[in-house]
Amino acid sequence: MVIDFEEHRGHLRGVAYRMLGSLAEADDAVQEAWLRLDRAAPDELANPRGWLTTVVARLCLDMLRTRASRREEPLAARPDRAAAGDAEQELVLADDVGLALLVVLDRLEPAERLAFVLHDLFDVPFDEIAPIVARSPEAARQLASRARRRVRGATPRDAELAGQRHVVESFIAALRRGDVEGLIAVLAPEVVVRTGDDAGTVREVRGARTWATGAVAYGQLATRMAPALIDGAIGLVMAPKGRLLRALRFTFDGGRIASAEVIADRARLDALDIATPP
Repeated sequence: MVIDFEEHRGHLRGVAYRMLGSLAEADDAVQEAWLRLDRAAPDELANPRGWLTTVVARLCLDMLRTRASRREEPLAARPDRAAAGDAEQELVLADDVGLALLVVLDRLEPAERLAFVLHDLFDVPFDEIAPIVARSPEAARQLASRARRRVRGATPRDAELAGQRHVVESFIAALRRGDVEGLIAVLAPEVVVRTGDDAGTVREVRGARTWATGAVAYGQLATRMAPALIDGAIGLVMAPKGRLLRALRFTFDGGRIASAEVIADRARLDALDIATPP
């Protein structure tokens, strides 16, 4: 049986990227699936898309488990083989998937992540997911359910959160444009901004104009930020390859940002309760 692999490449890349949060690793998984296709028995390929999806999912699961064993390795120390064009593609993919979703997925156990991605994002039935994670269909359903609760978070104050999200989206849009006045418009006049680093040093800036004037210098970094629900309020996350690197946690007053905390310390980042925004 002749299988047109290119017909399925886009789908497989989408599955792998949502599983791994890394374009280079996703392409590795897809390439390996292509190599395995040549060795597959004809009777395995009655449903080529399903067979290839299963192969990619299993490869991704192995990669996630390997990654979990080196979780404490600093992100900067890990090899990044993406060329400039690939980096741009990765930003487009991350924007399409949702950066906050990638951050939350990165915190799931590998089997939970696989069950959620395959079932909730690609409609793969649990009886097909079960053998991949070596569980029963009901256990696979429970994995996806646990992941779903973490992804969605608790959002009882939808109207309030919608207002916060509008403010944060206006903030990030102004930051990306380098628009000082646009930033000031969404900041309380006496806004207080605290920035901490890995050494525990905290720097404080007060006043909307003071912070806005300094913040526009980091407008390029803002292209890698996206809204997320952080400890029950809308904030911003920066997460290359889905790995949380910075978080901006806000408080709000009168439809403006009253305070901001820029968090970079690894232990504090790991302790944040993050979900996709409503």
